[in-house]
Amino acid sequence: MIYKIETEQMNNIAPLFGNWQESLIWSCLQGCMGEAWADSMQRPEAARILLADFCFFAGTANRELVKREIKNQVREFVIMVPPLDETGEDWAREIEQAYGENCRRVERYAIKKEPGIFDREHLEKIAASLAGEYEVKLIDEKIFAQTRKSQWSVDFTSQFADYEDYRSRGLGAAALYQGELVSGASSYTVYREGIEIEIGTREDFRRKGLASVCGARLILACMERGWYPSWDAQNLWSVKLAEKLGYHFDRAYPAYEIYKLSGN
Repeated sequence: MIYKIETEQMNNIAPLFGNWQESLIWSCLQGCMGEAWADSMQRPEAARILLADFCFFAGTANRELVKREIKNQVREFVIMVPPLDETGEDWAREIEQAYGENCRRVERYAIKKEPGIFDREHLEKIAASLAGEYEVKLIDEKIFAQTRKSQWSVDFTSQFADYEDYRSRGLGAAALYQGELVSGASSYTVYREGIEIEIGTREDFRRKGLASVCGARLILACMERGWYPSWDAQNLWSVKLAEKLGYHFDRAYPAYEIYKLSGN
């Protein structure tokens, strides 16, 4: 049997996730965002956390948890992440056997979480480097509405119910060209101590330094609020951008992109 874990029961599965330095896991365990399941509500040996596009596993590999139905309202895929401990390969085998040709093993890149590491003067210099034809500002209600209109920008705000939810818990910076959103950095998810950053630029406006400006502006805004801006990189470009803003690379780790969720 698989059981959904309610907020008041999160402490029962927290030990399974140990010291995993992942803000999406913290967010779910804190009851901020996401959902969790386990093989027992009181004495779980295996658990799964699902938040946004990500699904994390912990404990003893469990096929039923891997195959449990997943519904993603934004896209028809999810990124499954095995544990980084000795059980990781067992979970990886379960994922591969469960999804076969519908899963693809990829490499992602963890960025160190180091509170107090950021150089305000350096970030202010980057934030002030925006070319004259662009405007950078924090995401307001009008920009929030724009994020929902395009696939490239939807994850800036997709995990928030509406603008009021985003305004009260989220934070983001946007680059505008003639009033149109062309780049941004925003809170993909939130946890008590900070946010997980989502950053991107519309394809026809890339290689202009816009993502750097938005990232710097968002980190500065987080510093003003006492929030930590967590960063996880999908690719080496993202790693390089993170390092430009003051982060340090931690390690590569395996993950699986799972497609055709409606058929699992």
